Parts: sequence; C-alpha cells; structure tokens
Amino acid sequence: MRACIDVGGTKVAVSLNDGNGLALRGRRSEPTAKTGNNDALARQLIRLVDEACGEAGVAPAAVREAGVSSAGPFVSNQGRIELAAPNICGGIAGPARGLPNDWLTAPLELPLLSRFERVRIENDCVAALAAERRWGALQGLAHCAYVTWSTGIGMGLCVDGRLLRGKNGNAGHAGHMFVSDNDDALCGCGNRGDVEALVAGNAIARRFGSDAASLLQRAREGEPAAQAIVDELCRVMGRALYNLTATLDLQRISLGGSVFWHNRDYLLPRLQAQVAGHLPALTDGCELVPAGLGEQVGDYAALALLD
Repeated sequence: MRACIDVGGTKVAVSLNDGNGLALRGRRSEPTAKTGNNDALARQLIRLVDEACGEAGVAPAAVREAGVSSAGPFVSNQGRIELAAPNICGGIAGPARGLPNDWLTAPLELPLLSRFERVRIENDCVAALAAERRWGALQGLAHCAYVTWSTGIGMGLCVDGRLLRGKNGNAGHAGHMFVSDNDDALCGCGNRGDVEALVAGNAIARRFGSDAASLLQRAREGEPAAQAIVDELCRVMGRALYNLTATLDLQRISLGGSVFWHNRDYLLPRLQAQVAGHLPALTDGCELVPAGLGEQVGDYAALALLD
C-alpha cells in the first residue's frame, strides 16, 4: 500500500493505492493547515493518511511509502525538502496577505520520513505533468506542459521528452513572472504584478471582491462588468501561455485547476485566442486542452511519483 498525498494552497487530499492499477481508496480531504507551528502541515498529512487507512480497513503500518505532489517553491534544509509556498507560509509576504501564520518554510520531507520508509516529493505541476503524460491528455508527447489555474498558478514543463526540474525542483514557477506594475496585485511571494497576483483564484477575490466561481458565473450570464474582468484575466493568463509556447516550442498544453476546470468551456477559447495566430512559426501546432485526468489530476499526480 502506498499513500498518495496532494498538497495545495487551499486544500490537501490523501488516498491509498495498492500498486495494482489506478484505484484510489480511503480518500480524505480538508483545508490546508496554516495555523500553529510550521510542522502543522506535515502532522496533518500523517493524520489524514492514518484516517484513510481506517476508512479503507488497512493497517497503517502497511503503508510504507508516500508520493507527495505539493505546491511550491521548495527549499533544501540540510538536504531535506521544506515548502516555501506563498499560499501556505504567511511569513513570506507578511501581514498584508492575511495568512494566519508567520512561517517562512514548512518542513515536509523530514517529518514524513519519520512515518514512511520512502517519500518522494515533487512540485505539484511536475507531478501532474507526469500523470498527464502517462494516463491523460499528454500521452506520447515529448514537448508539452501542464498548467494549473487554481489558488495559485503553476506549470510543469517537458522538452525533448525530459521533465524539467531545476536545481531545487522549482522549474515551472512561471506564475511568478512579472507582467505588470499593478499596485493592487500583491502576490504571496512578495512580488507585485506577477501572473499569480493578477489572475490566481485568491487574487481574484482580493482584487475584485468576488470569488472566482461567482465572477465567472456572472460573466457567463452576460453581466458586462464581469465579462470585462474575465476577458482581462484571460488576456494575462493567455499571454503567459503564449510566452510558454514561444519559449519552449510546445506541442500541447494541458490545463487544470479549480478556476479553469469548472469553466473550461468558457475560458478555453478565450485563452486559445491569446496564443493562436501570434508568430505562427512558434504557435502553430500547439493546442490547449483540458486535463485528461480532470479533477483527479492531483490524486494521480501523487500516484505517478510512486511507479
């Protein structure tokens, strides 16, 4: 038995897999721990795995390895991975972002190794990319990316058949590219005017006083003000996708995440319009598609790390 752990800025989810196929058992999910000491997240994950074992009728001692698909960035502390995730660690941008802690990092690998014999941790979009290439919309492709539009903005990148990781496993944090000087766009990383600060799910609520789901519903119903805001969000996000395509010469980009997924029919053509037709030598032949694994991409991302 293996634990599949998905850590996001809004929620965490764990499930179990017996090593035979894609079946997931005992799934548990709850809001990401952000109060108390900075080991609260790791303790939450261990507790949820044990609860999943109880639900699935599995002895906790039988679960000896864990795949962890986690929001980043990561830092290395004495050779062990800790999270320096702007949507989890409130000490990075300070009180202005309103997170209920002053953490600069959240230990992850070391406390998990006190529970599991083997732990593999990857950035959530790198792991999702691996899952999409194995079971989803990116099968058979050597030049592709997975992009999440969710609480934050993240990207997993593959060029020439190789997943890009970087020196600390942080390749793909293109959500933190500067794209404007908006004073109202403070990211959890401390930047003002990066992609995540402008269009991520938590940025929409801060900038426009409405959660993403409500804003998009009003846009779909024809409210002009909401439509104008969504068009601007798609312009920023679409340009980020264009920049990704122009930089890496991709065949396909798979998109997921809570903001995108529940409105994919509405958002996808608006995003595609920001990519198609611009410098055709680079953009022709690159298509944007919904994630083949749908809302379960995070669960399967963790599973993909264990095979």
